[in-house]
Amino acid sequence: MTRTLSKPVTGNTAMSKDQFLLVSKLAKQNAGLMFPDTKASLVSSRLLKRLRILKLQNFEQYCDLLCGYNAEEEIHNMVAALTTNISSFFREKHHFETLGKEILPTIIEHATKGGKIRIWSAGCSVGMEAYSIAMTIHEGFPEVGNYDVKILATDIDPNVLEIARLGEYQVGDITNVSEAYRDRYFRPSQTETKNSIRVVSEIQNLVSFKQLNLIENWPIKGQFDIIFCRNTVIYFDEGTQKKLWSRFQNILHEGGWLFVGHSERVQENSAPLLKSRGMTIYQKSSETGEKQLRPRSTEESQCL
Repeated sequence: MTRTLSKPVTGNTAMSKDQFLLVSKLAKQNAGLMFPDTKASLVSSRLLKRLRILKLQNFEQYCDLLCGYNAEEEIHNMVAALTTNISSFFREKHHFETLGKEILPTIIEHATKGGKIRIWSAGCSVGMEAYSIAMTIHEGFPEVGNYDVKILATDIDPNVLEIARLGEYQVGDITNVSEAYRDRYFRPSQTETKNSIRVVSEIQNLVSFKQLNLIENWPIKGQFDIIFCRNTVIYFDEGTQKKLWSRFQNILHEGGWLFVGHSERVQENSAPLLKSRGMTIYQKSSETGEKQLRPRSTEESQCL
């Protein structure tokens, strides 16, 4: 439901304590997001954009909208506005070094023997992480497109997913990408947007983007070999974090890998089979301590 008033944001735009509590409660209920009192100014500044879009005059009117009939659409927009979408190509470089040097040889072995490789970028934002994964694999496995290797990239925000599917970015977004990768994996955009570039089709074809809320049911069949979920779980409360670590553990194959954000740590009591293999890198061990990806049957593993 969209309300249009005659006047834009005016007068007192401060968010009261009760209004902040309502917003933080809805954010937790619908997306598992945690906003302590210290984040009140951040929440207020991000939601001011929603007030302007809706032409509401203050947070009282906005909270009325959140509590009214057909509020579901605006609650979804609110969560999207509050979600941090900071992203960059090859962020936390050591993760991609591990992927390319330590994990990729096993991926190639399984794929070339007819096996399936499934990778999940959870909380993918505008797609830079997923494309970084795809480029890393393609660099050492140029024939990857001929094999059953798929990357699923998900996010709660449909707006960032639109950007991700397009695969178009500003030239400034690839300043930390090596010159060799720029030449191989990016091309000038065909649109009229100045200083924009697009990821090449060979890389885009490896990735499928889907909308998904991590705290809800996952419409996923099969298991993954690698999961990237970085700088996302940190925004959830401790109970939700433990559940997510456990769910990630359960959906990984034995020997599968989990990459988390620089401020995140997997609690051992929530996912005892996820063993640390380096800074913010975990691998799922079997009861016998198996460390490597094991051969699997050719049974289809479907993602969404």
